Amino acid sequence: MRYCFVAALVSALCAFSPAEVLKIVVNDTIHPITDEYIGRALAEAQQHHDDALLIELNTPGGLLDSTREIMQRILASPVPVIIYVTPSGSRAASAGFFILESADVAAMSPGTNTGAAHPVSLGGGKMDDVMKEKIENDASALMRSVAGKRGRNVEVAESTVRQSKSFTEQEALSQKLIDYVASNEQDLFKQMEGKQVKRFSGQTVSLNLEGASIRFFDMTLKQHILAYILNPNVAFILLAIGALALYAEFNHPGAVVPGTVGVVFILLAIFALNLLPTRFAAVVLILASFALFALEAKFATHGVLGLGGITTLTLGGLLLVDAPIPEMRVHLLTALAVSIPLGIITVFLMSIALKARANKVITGAEGLLGEVAVAQTALAPTGKVFVRGEIWDAISSNDVPAGQTVIVRRIDGLRLTVDPAPSAAVIPTAAIL
Repeated sequence: MRYCFVAALVSALCAFSPAEVLKIVVNDTIHPITDEYIGRALAEAQQHHDDALLIELNTPGGLLDSTREIMQRILASPVPVIIYVTPSGSRAASAGFFILESADVAAMSPGTNTGAAHPVSLGGGKMDDVMKEKIENDASALMRSVAGKRGRNVEVAESTVRQSKSFTEQEALSQKLIDYVASNEQDLFKQMEGKQVKRFSGQTVSLNLEGASIRFFDMTLKQHILAYILNPNVAFILLAIGALALYAEFNHPGAVVPGTVGVVFILLAIFALNLLPTRFAAVVLILASFALFALEAKFATHGVLGLGGITTLTLGGLLLVDAPIPEMRVHLLTALAVSIPLGIITVFLMSIALKARANKVITGAEGLLGEVAVAQTALAPTGKVFVRGEIWDAISSNDVPAGQTVIVRRIDGLRLTVDPAPSAAVIPTAAIL
């Protein structure tokens, strides 16, 4: 009897304990780091036995492969997933609409929109008719499967794929694409209170989340950094600065700092580009631009080759990331802002390096070559000469009287090989002592 009372008391306490909801915010394009973040959040919610995972979503779209991975995670999750498009002014477009429709509960804030889920080719170019039909049919089938299982309007959902239709939050609600329009989280939980939710597995659950305790789950430092460098504009800037730093190191061996910075930036850019859909032909254009900058400095074509390098670098930046939406490509302003200063700096540094290499060495033993010396003693053919405040042993190709000027032609250890200077003048020996 005592054990029954304890069990009843525990059940009563559990019934009155507040629900717990794990919350994350996705405010970016959909890419592999987004997939990893949502996957970690789902695992955390399951491990902590949370009542639901709330995903606040604001995205222009993203990569189809990452979108499919996220949808698979949500559909297989033992923890119910609520996707809430917020704040006002946000959107769940393209890939975001697929993710929104995969949720157990789909909701939007006033002043938001969703849809426009028609697939586009990487780079946004025109696809041939057969490939266009294949991709469109594949995406439509995925949308029908998910929307149908979630009990949403399959026909209207498919129209976002085939006709690129978009909807406001009220239009989406009235056409059964979403379940709720709510001004904030607590309003959403209040509307959901006591209502049945059909899971993807067919199981029906009741989510009683009014007054729930909300726990925020952030990205790790690693994910924050990777998400930042996965911005194509950042990746292009890292690649360009890294190439410039390596170039500076090659022209000034042993400087160390430019080489270190160059290697780190290049590795970060390679990591980002490895996760993004990259055109490697664009990388060739970027490398070719540096070759044109070097040729401009060497041949001084009055800016023709330099302008060609800037143009090539700009095109390489614009074509670098082969993404389906403009938000995931390098912007024209970024490409120009990097290419023009980089071209000017590179040509300037190359010009300085080439001029330095062409200048005559004026220090050390090599600096004596071509110098005018004065015979300290008669050279017949050996003797001593005076040059740069020092007396050297010397050998001459012709006899030279003391005091006559000679030209240093070669250095053999501590002996100079000299020739009589043209129109050589005789300088009194006492004048040079």
